Amino acid sequence: MVWHGMGPEDGRPVILIHGLFSNAFTNWVRYGHAAKLAAKGRRVIMPDLRAHGESAKPHDASGYSPDILADDNLALIEQLGLLPGGYDLGGYSLGGRTTARMLVRGARPGKALLAGMGLEGLLDLGGRVGFFRKVLEGVGTHAKFSPEWMAEGFLKTTKGDPRALLLLLDNFPRIPRAALADLDVPILVLTGSEDKDNGSARALAEALPNAAYGEVPGNHMSAVTLPELGDAMAAWFQSDF
Repeated sequence: MVWHGMGPEDGRPVILIHGLFSNAFTNWVRYGHAAKLAAKGRRVIMPDLRAHGESAKPHDASGYSPDILADDNLALIEQLGLLPGGYDLGGYSLGGRTTARMLVRGARPGKALLAGMGLEGLLDLGGRVGFFRKVLEGVGTHAKFSPEWMAEGFLKTTKGDPRALLLLLDNFPRIPRAALADLDVPILVLTGSEDKDNGSARALAEALPNAAYGEVPGNHMSAVTLPELGDAMAAWFQSDF
């Protein structure tokens, strides 16, 4: 898995995981979010998920497994030699979901961020996976200005690979609600004020034992482009360190 870095080499590491159809540059660099963390002395580590960005995009099912995104990122933590409590972790949309899977699997950052994610987006994937499958299977056929057409347009800007992404869609395991009660790491659930794409972010914060809830302007697509998201991230990860 390819990852990108920003900020001082000796800064406290924070791993940021991008969303579906996106990549590290689009989510974290283009709109200045990573730079805000780097300016506060943080070492920002931004992987390109499998089937995204500069990372591998296998066209065979053997290149994927049921929890491959969590597996890849847990391996990155081990590869970098990051110790429990010695780094922070967060993500947007699918990146938030991957962060939650990593926490369930035993990742122990000092702090975590679940952005662009709601309770239903962790517990029940059916509707969202179905939507993205429709986008990928119907590339070039979607009605102009439809949600599918808009999603395909974003996919084109990030040079996404529909064949690889379709295979990845089969490997998003659900998170049992009971598992959320065990996630005692301090977590910020951060969402756009108009973002309902992955369900209720407020309900997700309430389901976690040690979570704060925050809102920034925008919907699921626009919130990640606005400076308030980076400001909120920098404030969260900088506090108490």
